[in-house]
Amino acid sequence: MTSLRNTPSLGPLLARGALLSPFKRPRPGATFTGDRLALPGLRVDVVRLSCYERVCGFATGGDGLPVTYPHVLGFPLAMALMSGRAFPLPLLGLVHTSIEITRHRPLTAAETYELTVYVDHLSPHRRGTQASVVTELRAAEGGADGGAAVWESTSTYLARHRTDTPAAPKEPEPEPAPLPVLDEWRLGGDVGRRYGAVSGDRNPIHLHPLTARLFGFPRAIAHGMWTVARCLAAHGTPPAVRVHADFRAPVLLPGTVAFASDGERFALRGTGDATGRIHVNGRVEPLRA
Repeated sequence: MTSLRNTPSLGPLLARGALLSPFKRPRPGATFTGDRLALPGLRVDVVRLSCYERVCGFATGGDGLPVTYPHVLGFPLAMALMSGRAFPLPLLGLVHTSIEITRHRPLTAAETYELTVYVDHLSPHRRGTQASVVTELRAAEGGADGGAAVWESTSTYLARHRTDTPAAPKEPEPEPAPLPVLDEWRLGGDVGRRYGAVSGDRNPIHLHPLTARLFGFPRAIAHGMWTVARCLAAHGTPPAVRVHADFRAPVLLPGTVAFASDGERFALRGTGDATGRIHVNGRVEPLRA
């Protein structure tokens, strides 16, 4: 494990990942045994936190951390791993396909934490190779939790490439009943720039139509983690909770989306046709004591 003194700067990491991407040729059977990165003595910047809450629709003025905020804290460490030479998948084109978050108790901005990020494993996928990236937030040693994990997540990223992995046979599953629409949101063209400013994730596909077109998108797209955060701000989460979200289709900016929920499941879908294209779907499960 490598212990860091400070949070890495995202700009140079994203630039390094972009420069190295053309030289990486992902292939079936790729492996990665990279280091774990740890950042002890982590304190939350309350000004940045407040800006994040406003951009994502969470209530401001409290001391609690939104359930998605530790992902922002861990993202620079994840980029440090995935932008390195040893990581076999190109950072450009890597698609965030899902995230599972477990919060064991409420988190406050006044606490001190230790952050750890590592790539748990690479696995074959019918469309390429998946990387599972784990982020853990622990209470500082000597506190009431004694260094126990208080929040953890697993993000899955997909690098598309040719593969011999066959599609797994699927049993027909009944389509779940459509969730009731609770709200409709009109998203401005600046959502990606605003979220990039508070999260540090300034991927060009989120910032401007011109830069998004370089990567095949007709317009800028919203960050996947912004869409999840916005949904959970509207949905609400219990103090101890497990959240799972799948990113299904990009949200083009500007645009209009519908938020739907039945109190356990949630979804963000388009409003341009009768069925509504699903952008994000997920579920919120209280943890039992």
